[in-house]
Amino acid sequence: MPRLYLSLLFLIFSAVTYGQITNPTQQDSLRTDTVVLDTIYMRPPTTPMLTDFASVGPPIMKMEVTEEIKTDNVIADTTVVVRERITYWKKVNKVGLNMTEVAFVNWNSGGNNSVSALMHALFGRRYKKELLNWNSTLSIKYGLNAQEGRELRKTEDALEINSNFGYRRDSISNWYYSAKLNFNTQFTYGYRYPNTDEPISKFMAPGYAFVGVGTEYSSPTEDLTVYISPVTEKSTFVLDQELANEGMFGVTPAVKDEEGNIIQPGEKVRTEFGFLISSDFSKQIFNNIGLSNQLRLYSDYLNKFGNVDVDWELNVDLKVNDYVKANVGSHLKYDDDVKFKKDIDGDGKLDTGGPRIQWKQLLGVGLVYEF
Repeated sequence: MPRLYLSLLFLIFSAVTYGQITNPTQQDSLRTDTVVLDTIYMRPPTTPMLTDFASVGPPIMKMEVTEEIKTDNVIADTTVVVRERITYWKKVNKVGLNMTEVAFVNWNSGGNNSVSALMHALFGRRYKKELLNWNSTLSIKYGLNAQEGRELRKTEDALEINSNFGYRRDSISNWYYSAKLNFNTQFTYGYRYPNTDEPISKFMAPGYAFVGVGTEYSSPTEDLTVYISPVTEKSTFVLDQELANEGMFGVTPAVKDEEGNIIQPGEKVRTEFGFLISSDFSKQIFNNIGLSNQLRLYSDYLNKFGNVDVDWELNVDLKVNDYVKANVGSHLKYDDDVKFKKDIDGDGKLDTGGPRIQWKQLLGVGLVYEF
């Protein structure tokens, strides 16, 4: 009997031991997966893998943790905020030099060597904000010609200042209440060549100033302005007394006695009030061809109203590159008060004649620098 109990206990023990070997208790080991965080990217947990534990027994779940850390390069959309500086000013700075040269060496047809130079500059400032518009320009031109066998001669001489201030009632209107100033004169003496003993013009002889108020139309689609002023004062300055005594450029001449002695000197300033219309237009015809047109018409109320002074300038700019440009221009003037001097009777002295149409043509190629 005791043996029977011992045998039974042995069998139970063997069965329990065999069950522990062939059917082991499955224990899941719970581990925290490592999460790798980039700047804006989260790497998912490691995927569990199935593998055999031993050659015997069913497969079990094994959690494999990868120790290698990889950095992913991620391109994120970035919005860059740029602080843009708003300016209401526009500027123009141009300086240029046109040159023309002709040289002859044993030239059968003959000819004189000559060199011509024309310096020109334009400076402009424009302020435009909502209801205000202020535009000012300064233009300078001066040219010389040197030819073999004769004196140095002036071919161009001009100094001009323009300033226009405008105000409009609302932002959709193209009409401005406007005030305009124009001043122009020359730098050096002018002569009726070949006579260089008697100058026919000097600095501020003449000088012209236009000051007026009116209205101005500014086109929203084209570079076009039209200025109309029913009240404009025109002042003519002849600050050289000799020219003023002769009554040049419309000033009151000197009063002389029978022997030619001056009793009362001529006036140096003449003032007029009249009607002024002016227009400025420019357009880029092609990529390398630009056109500009300026026209000014003036008539005095008190002195021959309807007799119009004309100042019309037309220029075509031909662009070769950023620095080399050609210019074709025409400038026409007529002023009833401008009397011309010419030796009419051949005695070598200049006689004062009547007004004439003034016309100047220009063709030049040179260098232009903008900054």
